[in-house]
Amino acid sequence: MNAAMAVPFPEQTLPNWRRAVLKVGSSLLSDGRGGLGKRNAAALARLISRFRDQGREVLLVSSGAVAAGRGLMADHGGGLARRQALAALGQAPMLALWQGLVEQPVAKVLLSHDDLRNRRRYLNAQATLRELLALGALPIVNENDTVAVDELKLGDNDNLAAVVATLIDADILLIATDTDGLYTGHPEHDPDARPVPRIESITPGVMRMAQGGAGTLGTGGMVTKLEAATKAAAAGIDTALFCGHRMDTIDALSADRLRGTFIPAHGERLVARKMWLRHTPPSGGRIRIDEGAAQALAERGASLLPGGVVGVEGDFNCSAMVDITCAEGRRRLARGLVQYQSTDLERIAGRHSREIESVLGFHNGRSVIHRDDMVLLDAAAAAVH
Repeated sequence: MNAAMAVPFPEQTLPNWRRAVLKVGSSLLSDGRGGLGKRNAAALARLISRFRDQGREVLLVSSGAVAAGRGLMADHGGGLARRQALAALGQAPMLALWQGLVEQPVAKVLLSHDDLRNRRRYLNAQATLRELLALGALPIVNENDTVAVDELKLGDNDNLAAVVATLIDADILLIATDTDGLYTGHPEHDPDARPVPRIESITPGVMRMAQGGAGTLGTGGMVTKLEAATKAAAAGIDTALFCGHRMDTIDALSADRLRGTFIPAHGERLVARKMWLRHTPPSGGRIRIDEGAAQALAERGASLLPGGVVGVEGDFNCSAMVDITCAEGRRRLARGLVQYQSTDLERIAGRHSREIESVLGFHNGRSVIHRDDMVLLDAAAAAVH
């Protein structure tokens, strides 16, 4: 059974919203020959214009730069350096594609791992994006693939879109896909696959429904879209998955009618700093803590003290974003900004806070991670990482 024969999704009404992030993947922008095509982009551009006429704000996270670079150079080579070069070549035609389809001015914004790790740069990016929206421009955001390296990449644009949604305090994340939404199985391979119109909680069982690779041009699949929805939901942002190939589905969205999968926000909105802490890319460092410390973090909202640390993994500096795990290291409990570099933390692990200065000859505070610099991870977030 192919996607066209799949059981259709019932139509549902979206909650009222004022600001949205719209994510469009490479597969929707392909012309079928490795370059950029206008058909789907034109329909989505009309949708953006309708939203603007309704007094709403839209930020676009658009893939397609690498595909545009390949089409420009008729190049199908691989490797990180080649991909980065193609991304650089493809930025101009990808930007030109959207500028030719919308009346408002477009602005290209490239974000990197460090832009989101560094609090000052994070706030600067936030202010710039919000000012662009206030000016009536269409910000087009992408990862700065030209200079990113694998170990410092933000990853796929689905998760980038979720991070950007928290950055600008969006009300909804709209993800245009090449399928109608989430099915109970792969609609092209499972004749019994049925649509899942609404997901109240993204559980491991829901994630298993999403298993399957991305298209030839993409870097993600339905799994990454659900990961993005989990991030958005934790920040109080709804997510809607819909097919960007179907003109009737796109037209319905302009009237707040969704024919796809809706994932409502799971909880209250986090304060701005907690949202930043939750979605800031990690340094790769990890702190393992004992059961007593884990209980103190979860039940009392306590700071992490050196006495609860049983292990340190990775090489990180002071103020780095690190993960906090259980003693066995199999489950992430929290994440936060550490007050001691890894080598110093190894020396004070398991000791009382009053011993820090005698061991190190200095102290940056009695806690390893202060509770104001820490965010706990819920079960849904842990399940997809």
